Amino acid sequence: MKLLTARDEREALRLYKRYPEALPLAGGTDLMVGWNTGRLNGKTILDLSRLKDWARIRETPMGVWIGALATHTAIRVHPAVKSRFPLLAESSETIGGRQIQNQGTLGGNIANASPAGDTFPALAVYEAKIHTVSDAGRRVVPFSEIFAGVKQTTLQKGELIEGVELTTPSTEPCRQGFRKVGTRAAQAISKTVFAGLLWLNKDRTVDDIRLALGSVATSVRRLEHIETSLTGQKLDPKAITRALNLLSRDIHPIDDIRSTRDYRMLVSRNLITSFLNAR
Repeated sequence: MKLLTARDEREALRLYKRYPEALPLAGGTDLMVGWNTGRLNGKTILDLSRLKDWARIRETPMGVWIGALATHTAIRVHPAVKSRFPLLAESSETIGGRQIQNQGTLGGNIANASPAGDTFPALAVYEAKIHTVSDAGRRVVPFSEIFAGVKQTTLQKGELIEGVELTTPSTEPCRQGFRKVGTRAAQAISKTVFAGLLWLNKDRTVDDIRLALGSVATSVRRLEHIETSLTGQKLDPKAITRALNLLSRDIHPIDDIRSTRDYRMLVSRNLITSFLNAR
């Protein structure tokens, strides 16, 4: 195994261009599993841990910038994230244990592209933008377009995730919700993970709504059919029932070692119902 260590962004891009087969190493919480089992024997690793600028979180005029190497701990305790994007802070607290949160990074989590990423539904409803950089320049990718399937992204050859941009909604949602369902309360891969934002008018008609689920398809899913069904409608039991009947158009869970399709469908329906009926 060959280990390449980049001291700054310029060197990282130079090395990645020279060794396009290299596996970028951020926090390493997923990569080290393969390392310990011998699956990385003979591989080239590009260590990015010295890129300190990429670990910063800062407020911007529009919202918050989170560097790709920011850890889940840094995200969950950051005042601006907690106050402006609370679902992301809450979801970061559900990832593994404290050791994983201290080491794992948001950029590495996104690049790993697991369908069960705990922060992904929150990033989806906040409509995050992924900033990438390569020898060819910079690019901004909507979060909804970053995944190409299980463990697959739309990152181009030689491209690295530089950071995540979050824009504060123009009006504050009247309701925000996050829920992870796993085998146990901590250190469990999710069976289903949910995030939602809701804007209601004074007459309880839905002005806007954003719903997302993880662990129920090849990548995180915005519930577009349910959102469309509810927008402009009074949020009453009939409207909710009509919308929930569209759930199978938005998600496609499978049977696997952690759960069954039927269980995931039932739990997903219950999570959405609970969010919509909350007061």
